[in-house]
Amino acid sequence: MARTFAGWHVRLGRLVRPTHHRTATPAPIDQAGRKNLLLLIQLRWFAVAGQVLSILVVRYGYGSDLPLAPMAGVIAGLVTLNLVSLVRLTRRERVENGELFVSLVLDVLALTLQLHLSGGADNPFAPLYLLQVTVGAVLLEARWTGALVALAILCFAGLTQLYRPLDLLSADAAHLVDPQTLGMTICFVLNAVLLVVFVTRINRNARERDERLAFLRQRAAEEDHIVRMGLLASGAAHELGTPLSTLSIILGDWRRMPLLTNDPELCAEIDAMRSEVARCKSIVTGVLLSAGEARGESAAVTTLHAFLDGLTADWGATRPQAGLRYENRVAENISIVAESTLRQGVFNVLDNAFDVSPDAIAFIAAQDEDVLVLTVSDAGPGFPPEILAEIGRPYRSTKERRAGGLGLFLVFNVVRKLGGTVAARNPARGGAEIEIRLPLATLAIDDDDGEAEGPNRSGTEGREGTDGHG
Repeated sequence: MARTFAGWHVRLGRLVRPTHHRTATPAPIDQAGRKNLLLLIQLRWFAVAGQVLSILVVRYGYGSDLPLAPMAGVIAGLVTLNLVSLVRLTRRERVENGELFVSLVLDVLALTLQLHLSGGADNPFAPLYLLQVTVGAVLLEARWTGALVALAILCFAGLTQLYRPLDLLSADAAHLVDPQTLGMTICFVLNAVLLVVFVTRINRNARERDERLAFLRQRAAEEDHIVRMGLLASGAAHELGTPLSTLSIILGDWRRMPLLTNDPELCAEIDAMRSEVARCKSIVTGVLLSAGEARGESAAVTTLHAFLDGLTADWGATRPQAGLRYENRVAENISIVAESTLRQGVFNVLDNAFDVSPDAIAFIAAQDEDVLVLTVSDAGPGFPPEILAEIGRPYRSTKERRAGGLGLFLVFNVVRKLGGTVAARNPARGGAEIEIRLPLATLAIDDDDGEAEGPNRSGTEGREGTDGHG
């Protein structure tokens, strides 16, 4: 369903410019791989600093002859690899398991070259292979881990045969600690500390990824639940449309029958019945509009003040006994597209407040820079702690009735779809408070596109006869 409306196209209740093209929203990037690559970069910086310090101590502290140029070349290679990896992280791309494997392979080869130039398997820092293998076992898939272990074993085996001897035993005997013992002690401490620090951080990244996946699965389940409820409600609304139309026609005929119109009491009862039927038809129409049916015909450009004032007046008309205090503190009266789902969401929040505190309800609309803030508070008992901890989830309610808790569940999802947030709290003064924060950009349109239509009070005028049920 689509038609031209004030220079816009109306499709399923959304106003979009004909000349604008929607761009696909990129899929969320798995941050765990990027965080793990960053950890490898940090670990490599530790390796570079440790190698530089070790070379300086052995060369100038113990007077051992080391090939400084080749060893410096290996360190330069590690620094270059880190710089390339940092540039890689600036791009919003997914870091795959194979990329982490290549980084660890290069680290193992760099360690092998340094050990080859400084004593081979006899070098006290040879056990650092265990650090690389352990990190790989935590980060990589099984096949990549197996390949990394095989590479480390081959490199260590090769170092037992091919290496440049390191003559630490010829160092000054006046040293209180044997260089080999000191090196092995330092290597053990490094292995233990770095493994604890980095494996802990890697596990934390994995937990964050799992929590995000669980959150996305929960959101998908909730959205599927909403779809199923929407289909059920839409089907029920279609089925109710015909009998409601029939009742409306019959009551209209009764209102014109002399036998009934001569009785004032019967006339009053017929008028009350017609009013209730009209209200039922309005509810059915609202269900269909929220489900995306017939919204193209009812979409309207209005102003923010008219939208807020209108929905407050409409709700108050259905609850004349409610003690509602309404304040409109919104500074900018911008042109907006009346959003029926938001309107229904505010109705749900007001209904919940009315259930617990019919005589004291406050509805305040304010503006925080570019954010619309709608606050509904009551003087009731407030939210129980167990409900407040799971607010917005389906079937979490203190009301002893079936399908309780769906009102706030739908409010949270409607506002989330519009790019906003919902917060629930128990103020110190007592009662409960629901705050809806919604970016005005999700409702606002350019003024020049809304001038062709006058303000339409809360987007409800002109709805008569558009429900298709007579």
